[in-house]
Amino acid sequence: MPWSADTYAANARFVADLGSPVLDLLAPRPHERILDLGCGDGALTEKLVAAGAMVTAVDAAPDMIRAARARGLDAHVVDGQALTFEGAFDAVFSNAALHWMPDGAAVIAGVFRALKPGGRFVGEFGGHGNVASIVTALNAALLARGQDPAKLRRWYPTAERYAAMLAAGGFHVRSAVLIPRPTPLPTGISGWLSTFADPFLADMPGLDRAELMTEVAALLAPALQTDTGEWVADYVRLRFEAVKPSFPT
Repeated sequence: MPWSADTYAANARFVADLGSPVLDLLAPRPHERILDLGCGDGALTEKLVAAGAMVTAVDAAPDMIRAARARGLDAHVVDGQALTFEGAFDAVFSNAALHWMPDGAAVIAGVFRALKPGGRFVGEFGGHGNVASIVTALNAALLARGQDPAKLRRWYPTAERYAAMLAAGGFHVRSAVLIPRPTPLPTGISGWLSTFADPFLADMPGLDRAELMTEVAALLAPALQTDTGEWVADYVRLRFEAVKPSFPT
């Protein structure tokens, strides 16, 4: 997907701004080596560096890595589903990225290899029920136009399923919980759709994307727009903490 760092910053800065609780759960320490998995434009990565950690940031989107490097970060284009690090990190951190990596088992295996014994994997991403209203409205509008909505599918697991996957991957799971988090959209539903949906629609033949977005907004207004005109998305986050055992189990 051709992520645009500028569009993301304009319409989705709230994603990093709301990442403080998972950053607190990680509790980065000075001189730790930390992998930021799915770093985006590096807004949260900077906070890890400010805590004194030695951070390597990776993301699959070249424009996001360009923006992260512009912040002076050690950032690289890497597919999170194909990590090649071996025992390199004290912790792996991820915020709002893992739902873009549908091969969750491959991600977990790569993270496990990347961690030192005793290392921790801490993150937050979209969980079961995340943006369900938006996905339903988009699917309905696409199907009405004879389009296949499969390209819009995301991976939003339950906490129980993800905890089981972490355990199967060798981790000791300290916590995994779904957190409903209605989220105000500073640039409205149009900004959200242009950032997170429109790029997926670009190669659908004969699709009038502007007309589609107008219809989707009309479908969503009764559920997500307040009586004062503010848009609030139906976010649900899955926050977790897991540890690689210090000794083989």
